Amino acid sequence: MLGLMQTKGLMISSILTHAARHHASAEVISRTHENTTHRYTWRDVEARSRRLVRVLQKLGIGAGDRVGTLAWNGYRHLEVYYAAPGMEAVCHTINPRLHPSDIAYIVNHAQDKVLFVDSSFAALITAIAPHIAANVKTVVMLTDAGHMPEVTLAPGMTLACYDTLMDAADDDYVWPDFDENTASALCYTSGTTGRPKGVLYTHRATWLHTYSIMLPDVMNIGANSRVLPVVPMFHVNAWGAPYAAALAGATLVLPGRHLDGPTLTEILNTERVTFTAGVPTVFLGLLQHLRSSGSRLTTVKRIVTGGSAAPPILIDAFRDEYGVSVEHAWGMSELSPLGTFNTPKAAQAGLTGAEATRHMLKQGRVSPGIDMKIVDGEGRELPWDGVAFGDLMVKGPWVASAYYGDEPGSALDVNGWFATGDVATIDADGFMEITDRSKDVIKSGGEWISSITLENIAVSHPDVAEAAVIAAAHKKWDERPLLLVVPAPGKTVDPASVLALYEGKVAKWWLPDEVVVVPELPHTATGKLLKTALRATYKDHYIGRP
Repeated sequence: MLGLMQTKGLMISSILTHAARHHASAEVISRTHENTTHRYTWRDVEARSRRLVRVLQKLGIGAGDRVGTLAWNGYRHLEVYYAAPGMEAVCHTINPRLHPSDIAYIVNHAQDKVLFVDSSFAALITAIAPHIAANVKTVVMLTDAGHMPEVTLAPGMTLACYDTLMDAADDDYVWPDFDENTASALCYTSGTTGRPKGVLYTHRATWLHTYSIMLPDVMNIGANSRVLPVVPMFHVNAWGAPYAAALAGATLVLPGRHLDGPTLTEILNTERVTFTAGVPTVFLGLLQHLRSSGSRLTTVKRIVTGGSAAPPILIDAFRDEYGVSVEHAWGMSELSPLGTFNTPKAAQAGLTGAEATRHMLKQGRVSPGIDMKIVDGEGRELPWDGVAFGDLMVKGPWVASAYYGDEPGSALDVNGWFATGDVATIDADGFMEITDRSKDVIKSGGEWISSITLENIAVSHPDVAEAAVIAAAHKKWDERPLLLVVPAPGKTVDPASVLALYEGKVAKWWLPDEVVVVPELPHTATGKLLKTALRATYKDHYIGRP
């Protein structure tokens, strides 16, 4: 027997119409490339998004067409976020930090017909234009006529100005209803182990993911929140913040391209931000500026960090010196992206000092709607005891079933589980902790060593700015950990003092055999350590040594 509820589909456009109708005066604030602060309301976003649909239609975009973006966090980009899926097209956000050849590959693989591009990427679009002209017919610069940059396109491609197109369009469009399983957005993985792969989201999955991340035990976003996503809008839909802020009626602050410590401090304080989210690297830079300048954060209460493991110093310093809670989350492109969030239960609520920090290093418990498990090499499920660790598997209504262009279900095992590629433990209270990526874990003498644990200890050293641990080949033990560290500004690293930190924290056989001081470490386009490059350089570091 079927129930008797209404069957209206979960449309992304209805997130925006809810914000416009019920939170009409709540602000969206952007720092622009024209060095201005742009302010308008959710009511304005909705009206201008309908206007943008008319622009897209004039550019030949229809249902199912991919609309690409190469853009930072700003109000024009936000309008593309809603207009494209609202008209049954697909918003395809592209990471401009990728190599130009990868960007061209992604554009062609997605078959984008139109690209919306920030003016700071004028040189990039000029360079790749000959390689994408078979698909892209129009490049729209996200600026006004007075700030149009010099861009050279390939024959057959047209250059347009966003504001000029918008001024010539009307906003009489009516958002349609269609199947909620229709594709809405497309993001590509960073391609650290091969060509980037596309993850194709749906309206339904986006709605459910948005509901989940707004919950009190997850991001706890409400109408009184002032949300600044440091995480770029081209990185897994800014972790869902542009949708959650609209559905909650929160103030959304879009910081543009400049995320250095002084600029971020100024915008966080000026716009009275209460909640911000991004990768640890950015917040380490913010912390360094606060300490060196004596500045404070006047309104920020919570920082959510993900993308890579948060070092203990980040959690300790913001909590103890600035009264700001650093909260750990985990996810991936294939999870829309949020999978877990570290909000304490009653048993952990009273933890303080080092115990609290140790708990907050965990990536947390599942967001409602997701399930997870850890398995051994034969696929047998392992116990949730905080000791056993194995391959992390997930399933849920906002988990990808396949990559774009592949057969549906091809990314899942026979029971519908998705292998994340992470190695993890889960404790008795359901808190998951990533111990490594499966390709990064070190196997020494048949035993496993977590590179993440070793890195977290290394960066607690006052003279170390960043650390990476990789597996280097060893004639006796098969692999041994090698620690590479970057000195903090103005500091000199003593390798012996770094190794001394490990005493009493890990088994002696876990200790790195050597500490190598380097001026910098390579990173992926999303800010993660690029360990493939480090392994290529240092994999034989111990060969020929006793």
